Amino acid sequence: MIDHWTMFAGYNAWVNQKLYEAASTLSEEELHRDTGAFFKSLFGTLSHLVVADQIWMQRLTGEGPSHQRLDDRPCPDLASLAEERRATDARIVAYCAALTPEQLADDIEYRRITTPDLVRQNLGQVLAHLFNHQTHHRGQAHMILTVLGKPSLALDLPYFQRLQKPA
Repeated sequence: MIDHWTMFAGYNAWVNQKLYEAASTLSEEELHRDTGAFFKSLFGTLSHLVVADQIWMQRLTGEGPSHQRLDDRPCPDLASLAEERRATDARIVAYCAALTPEQLADDIEYRRITTPDLVRQNLGQVLAHLFNHQTHHRGQAHMILTVLGKPSLALDLPYFQRLQKPA
């Protein structure tokens, strides 16, 4: 099961890099244009993904930045957001690489951002949410790029998996 999570952590970093490369081709106006997505713009959506992952990593490790709002904007521009994304992805990759079967079987406790409720949840379920959440919002980011007239990106998991096979 550890291989499952390390694969998703690697995929997560790979696909985020592809999205940021596509985002870097946009003008400032396009990057911040409200396209009707949940977090409005591509910049808002990419910011939310960083914020959510940092919240989860802080819950999982007790270290790193956290946030009080899911729509926080931790960075003023795409270049600094991309750097924050790379650092957060590196943390996720390292965390998953160090997992043990015992940790995956355990529960963790955390408080939600939107309510003060204490939640107890299995770590494997938490990781499933973390990676599924990324996929959900990356789909929105892909839609935003398409709305802005950019070519479709090949972001599906099999593209990453094929790159991982030894030659």
